[in-house]
Amino acid sequence: MKRIVILISDRGSNMQAIVQCCAAEHWPAQVVAVLANRPDAAGLEFAAARGIATAVVDHRHFPTRESFDTALASAIDVHQPDLVVLAGFMRILGEDFVRRYAGRLLNVHPSLLPAFPGLQTHRRAIEAGCKLAGATVHFVTAAVDHGPIVAQVAVPVLADDDEDALAARVLAREHQLYPLAVRWFVEGRLRVDNGIVTHTGGDPQLL
Repeated sequence: MKRIVILISDRGSNMQAIVQCCAAEHWPAQVVAVLANRPDAAGLEFAAARGIATAVVDHRHFPTRESFDTALASAIDVHQPDLVVLAGFMRILGEDFVRRYAGRLLNVHPSLLPAFPGLQTHRRAIEAGCKLAGATVHFVTAAVDHGPIVAQVAVPVLADDDEDALAARVLAREHQLYPLAVRWFVEGRLRVDNGIVTHTGGDPQLL
């Protein structure tokens, strides 16, 4: 039984999707803890109501990124995770932290990486005239919004889209993509060779 720890900063809608799919689909895994860097993160209430351990490591209480990362890692390691999932966790993690969880740290980013890393992805996609946007699940490396790509989902950019409309459409597909990618990990269906991720059963990695 694989142990999953999920990090959030706010409502954690992707966290909720993962928790619900894990239970409904009977994964060989359990979400053992949800941690937040903000005490008012709404997703903590969702997790606690389902008997999942919660904790807050408030980044504002630490003078440096390194000291925050160290405290966060300590809080994570209490739960002995096989996988750490970033689900709307809005803090940049340092190289030592990423190295500590190398190969078992996943993130979802709301663009078709390597396009539009960083913030304001939907606005940038619209301004660039993109006809497709989407989301990417990837293993985390020290470079922000980079790392081996596990799966992607494509979403059309419509002529009348504004940033909010596109963001909502992408997020709805993230709620399908991210649980699927996490399930593949806990079932041991992912292989990484030279930075390229393949599904060992040949399942499509583009939704």
